[in-house]
Amino acid sequence: MKIGFIGLGNVGGKLAGSLLRNNFELTVLDLDSKLMKKFEKKGASITNTPKELAKNVDLIITCLPSPEICAEVMESPEGILEGISKDKIWLEMSTTDESEVKRLGRLISKKGGIPLDSPVSGGCHRAATGNIAIFVGGDRAAFEKILPALKCMGRKILHTGDLGTASILKVITNYLASVHLAALGEAWTVAKKSNLDLNKTFKGIAVSSGNSFVHETESQVILNGSYNINFTMDLVKKDMNLFNELSKKLKTPLEISPFVLDIFNDAQKKYGSRAWSSMVVKRLEDKFNLDFRAPGFPNELIDDEKEEKGYEI
Repeated sequence: MKIGFIGLGNVGGKLAGSLLRNNFELTVLDLDSKLMKKFEKKGASITNTPKELAKNVDLIITCLPSPEICAEVMESPEGILEGISKDKIWLEMSTTDESEVKRLGRLISKKGGIPLDSPVSGGCHRAATGNIAIFVGGDRAAFEKILPALKCMGRKILHTGDLGTASILKVITNYLASVHLAALGEAWTVAKKSNLDLNKTFKGIAVSSGNSFVHETESQVILNGSYNINFTMDLVKKDMNLFNELSKKLKTPLEISPFVLDIFNDAQKKYGSRAWSSMVVKRLEDKFNLDFRAPGFPNELIDDEKEEKGYEI
């Protein structure tokens, strides 16, 4: 199977790296020519346009920062839609809007191609080792056809149903992660002002009913002070807005989500759109003249689990 990968950013580059590491025939495309050259040196082919890439591969993967950028890559005069043909599969691995992936999916289907949406979850450190979780929505037969590639990019793989269901699930999980992160800021504030040992507090939360994946990962780089979670404030806002817009389409007014989005909006104003998302807790550090530092925590998360072939759950 020939695979084309468009978007070699924080997540995409790691997913593409897993394919290359597992000896798939890979063609890559990114606006950053340095990233493409880096992949070329490792054995990947490079191409000039999405159209050219789509013509020469069987599976076209996109992993891009926003629905707007993906639409441009798909629909421009040199876009994927101009190069895709019968039975080729488009796998959208970006976090995107369910209605948008369906719209683009219809355009792919008109060309004879097969659309799948396939966002990932679990952090950049797990994307680097092929241990991230992958959701996939769309045609079951197409899912099974590309499962060997999915098993090399991720550990736990879930077929969620029809096209768009994976994107909805991903937006829900990112919403929950954002809520947990905002709540951690308040938890660490109370712990610090109570003069608790922050190392013991970390362990205590981790073994308690208050634990979360966000605590186990992001609390580490918060306590280190690097905040380096490889995910930026603007991306959290994008995902939160996708969740809020979905609730509006469903005519379901929410309570917590708009409030948490306000917190991230304030953090972005203070620290910038490209600040690490975990810096949302710094709002409270600055407000109360605190720091949440503790010894022994890493500057950046590294997945120390052994890379294993993925499987469907």
